[in-house]
Amino acid sequence: MLFDKLINYLKLDKQEFIFQFNSHPNYPSALAFSDTLNFMGVKNDAYELDKEYWDELPEEFIAIVDNSFSLVKKTGNNYSVYSEKAKTIDKQELHQKSTNFVLLFEKTENAESKLAFNFKPVLYCIFAMVLVYSFISQTLYEAIFNILSLAGVYISIEIFNQKFGNTSTVIGSICGGNNATVQTTNSCDKIIKQDKTSILGLKFSDFSLIYFTGLAVLGLFLPASAYLIKGFTIVSVIAIGYSLYIQAFVEKTFCRVCLLIISILIGQLVISTLLFTEVSFGIGALLLAVILWALIFSAVLYFNNLLTQKEELQKSNAKNLRFKRNYELFKSQLVQNEKIEFRDNQTFLVGNKDAKLHISIISNPYCGFCKGAHKIAEDLLKRYPNDISIQMRFNYTPERANEKYTQLISDLTYIYKNKPEKEFLNAVEEWFETKDENKINILSGGNPTSENLDALIAMSQENSNAGLNFTPIFIINGYQFPEKYDREDIWYFVDELIEDDDF
Repeated sequence: MLFDKLINYLKLDKQEFIFQFNSHPNYPSALAFSDTLNFMGVKNDAYELDKEYWDELPEEFIAIVDNSFSLVKKTGNNYSVYSEKAKTIDKQELHQKSTNFVLLFEKTENAESKLAFNFKPVLYCIFAMVLVYSFISQTLYEAIFNILSLAGVYISIEIFNQKFGNTSTVIGSICGGNNATVQTTNSCDKIIKQDKTSILGLKFSDFSLIYFTGLAVLGLFLPASAYLIKGFTIVSVIAIGYSLYIQAFVEKTFCRVCLLIISILIGQLVISTLLFTEVSFGIGALLLAVILWALIFSAVLYFNNLLTQKEELQKSNAKNLRFKRNYELFKSQLVQNEKIEFRDNQTFLVGNKDAKLHISIISNPYCGFCKGAHKIAEDLLKRYPNDISIQMRFNYTPERANEKYTQLISDLTYIYKNKPEKEFLNAVEEWFETKDENKINILSGGNPTSENLDALIAMSQENSNAGLNFTPIFIINGYQFPEKYDREDIWYFVDELIEDDDF
């Protein structure tokens, strides 16, 4: 499924979205798509709606257009459709190319892209320095040669990234067809992905990256490296001939980006042959060039193997997660334990007290692992403020507690009883971030408090009687969270838990 424009519009992390979508038990259904959006922080509701009612839809909605999930925006009498590409169609064409599925969405604050390190600014800085050096210290033709090398490096990197599922707008703009569905079967994609060349796992396109990177470095030492560059550009005729043969006689289709790289190679061949005439052989420069290319080859091979392994692990993990994220399986594991009936369901209770889904978290303020569990609980409450309630069941025994612990529990009790719920949650969050009793005391008013802690003591006794001595533990509607699952996995099931009338 192709929905790059949609993911970019919603500012979602593409890799995370695709992984979560692929690992959904119902992949690749509309339910899987809807659940993944919910998981990524985009609240949505899906409907099967006859076309006659589509005029009543909001200006933006998601539909399945040309078998692809697409963002649809009303623009006057027409509709802009964003999937792999953007296009504008009229109402009749939209109705003809769409199913009755529509999804109304609402972006939340959490639906922001989790950006990893972006290497492109660094790459652009390196390119800029090379260009500045070339035009200042070298002749015009040497600088042009270096520009061609950098162009080759850039295009080769884009091809290398696309091989591992990172869609390139540059490659797409060069090779893309006339509609969103052509991208997966166009000539570029066919030739690049079906390349049968394999030397230590490297494809023909990978050697393009090695070649141009080496030339880009050697080009900085012109004219001293002219004889090496001239030799390599002459040898590149073999690669040009091989590529043209594959396109013309094997695949019987021409790849635009391949032809662009061939054009760069021919341009460099012409410059080196006609203009790099004063060359002198040096064994030292030759050895350095061999070492340089060996290092570049090793680096590309390393990253290729690393990304290949990562891709294989992600595919395997996605398949395993489809099984693990199956709600019925999770529910069967959840309810197989004996249900725990707590008498006290009110102390330190936050959220919607009438909600169908009630989560208890057994914890201890001084427990190192409890910080993460409370973060999950608090984030759940922020995401579903009207659908869940959460009770923080701190284990507190006065005989075992020191003065600091007693004062901390007393301060939290005072805040809970006398201040808004938000301030209590902020106090709990502040505690797990700083572990500073004085800050919590200041939040409670600054004076030593002496609250009645009988409810806390009774609640702790209930925890102990139920065998809940270790922390942290999640209890969902009286059932202990299954040990076979990680606490973070609750995010996969919370929507279905809320909607499950039998639970």
